[in-house]
Amino acid sequence: MGIDSIKYTGSETALGACRLKLAECLRAALTSAYKDSLNDTNLLDADYIYSSFERPRNPEFGDLATPLFPYVKVLKKAPDKIFGEVSEALEIPKELGEASFAGGYINWKLNLGDFSKALLDECLSSEKQFGSSQAGAGKRILVEYSSPNIAKPFGIGHLRSTIIGASLKRVFEFLGHETVGINYLGDWGTQFGKMIVAYRTWDGEKAISEDPVRGAYNLYVRFHEEEDSNPSLSDQARKEFKKLEDGNPESVKLWEKFKDVSHREFQRVYDILGVEFDLVTSESFLNDKMESIIGRLTKANLTETSRGALIVNLEEYNLPPALLRKQDGATLYATRDIAGLVYRWNKYNFYESLYIVGSAQADHFKQAFKVIDLLESAENLSDKERMTERVKHIPFGWVKFEDKALSTRRGHLIMLEDVLKKAIYLAKEKIAEKNPDLAKSDNVAEQIGVGAIIYTQLSVRRLKDVNFTWAAALNFEGETGPYLQYTHARLCSLIRKYGKPVPGVERLDSELCEKMFSDQISRSLITTLARFPEELAHVARDYEPSHLCSYLTDLATLFNKFYQRKNSHGKLVRIIDEDENLTAVRMILVECLRRTIERGLNLLGLKAPQEM
Repeated sequence: MGIDSIKYTGSETALGACRLKLAECLRAALTSAYKDSLNDTNLLDADYIYSSFERPRNPEFGDLATPLFPYVKVLKKAPDKIFGEVSEALEIPKELGEASFAGGYINWKLNLGDFSKALLDECLSSEKQFGSSQAGAGKRILVEYSSPNIAKPFGIGHLRSTIIGASLKRVFEFLGHETVGINYLGDWGTQFGKMIVAYRTWDGEKAISEDPVRGAYNLYVRFHEEEDSNPSLSDQARKEFKKLEDGNPESVKLWEKFKDVSHREFQRVYDILGVEFDLVTSESFLNDKMESIIGRLTKANLTETSRGALIVNLEEYNLPPALLRKQDGATLYATRDIAGLVYRWNKYNFYESLYIVGSAQADHFKQAFKVIDLLESAENLSDKERMTERVKHIPFGWVKFEDKALSTRRGHLIMLEDVLKKAIYLAKEKIAEKNPDLAKSDNVAEQIGVGAIIYTQLSVRRLKDVNFTWAAALNFEGETGPYLQYTHARLCSLIRKYGKPVPGVERLDSELCEKMFSDQISRSLITTLARFPEELAHVARDYEPSHLCSYLTDLATLFNKFYQRKNSHGKLVRIIDEDENLTAVRMILVECLRRTIERGLNLLGLKAPQEM
């Protein structure tokens, strides 16, 4: 299924309109030259031609490029020969642009006078925010993210799930979807049997009263240390969890104490990160919903008993069995996830349900999704009634801290709150060094420090492992959060220096715009700005916030080159100068860039300081 990025970037945008018109011109020319040869292919389809546009590898070739290699394969002709024959029938309106050939591509150079006027008009005066869309209207998306375990500190290992999920939720909302952000807390399972044993064995009351979350964590670590030499502790933990499942009042009271402490600690971290949820739920919420799904699976003849445990055998799908109930009758994480899938489908009738969970859980989700698939097939549900193709695991790589592997059980855990506080402290030191007179410096330091941490995680492609280092996180140069925030602050500074309201769209003129964007840096800047809606569509299509990080870095880098560019005499080209008309267009561009960078940062979860 997936999300079709083309639907997000149609003719309603300036760039989309140009692509659509060029696609129509090219389709007419291809049809004229090769109708008989291409009639049985999709190479004459308007959607195909529209979607085939790329960015030229060399921006001097043009602003868009169409690869001819698919046509070479069918027509058995060299690409330059195809271009020569197509160009004879290619009619491009002068106000649209022109075409040329290089390296197997048709390269399109847009008329930047008309194009940039339309783009800046769109950015500045659009009733809807630039880049937003209603393509997702009527398509509800559930996003489960963060989902830490209670009775443990919020470690840096949970950071990626939290901020990837929060960013994707914001992007989907911006593209018109109704979204439901879900925090599914781990508050059930044998680990709580372990916590109860540890609490009773090693004076847990004192440990938790002194430092609630760290005290509980130390008990958890000690249990695993002692378990290595005393295997009977494992049996005790299983028995304690069974008592908890059976509703033993004393066990439930302890469990609720662990929950209350954890909720308060987690919320403090979420407040620092600026992360919110529409629904906070937990494994225990599903306790009374598991028997129903087990009954459906049994009725469908999908369950069997193996060594006293109830399973769904998935051997023919090259997967381990899905364990629904252990020999002692206790349920498992998989049982609850399967029950949760059914509950969410019945409650929300979602378009997609996304699980932002580490790649180590890939097999678990394959098992859960396959069980649902088998059940829906056995019950002969219609496509409309089935959720199988709508549930997706969105995995991500491991987090390391200064090249050190993290392990909750062995005590190798970096507290996320400690990391955030240190980042804010280091940001304060940077501000004191570079801008000691900055107003509200504490607030700005928090925005920079927290933003730096978030960006280090989102800027790396989702499936890659992340090695967190302080030097990289708080670097103001290159691909970093502070660099993007600094660029936004520079844009704000220019607007303050201008000293009056940014001109409106009535000051835009095609001839002025053409003069303004005549050099290559300016041309690259305006065409990169135009790509913002398309880049958001790519984020949604690939579930990949790093696309937006890369785009914002490209845009910021081009602006800083634009800001520092020189004319043919080696003199700096100032944005604000004596030419009022050109200055007006430049300031409109500055405001459009500022809005876009601010919006992009906010979608990632970063604040956009006005001064740094």
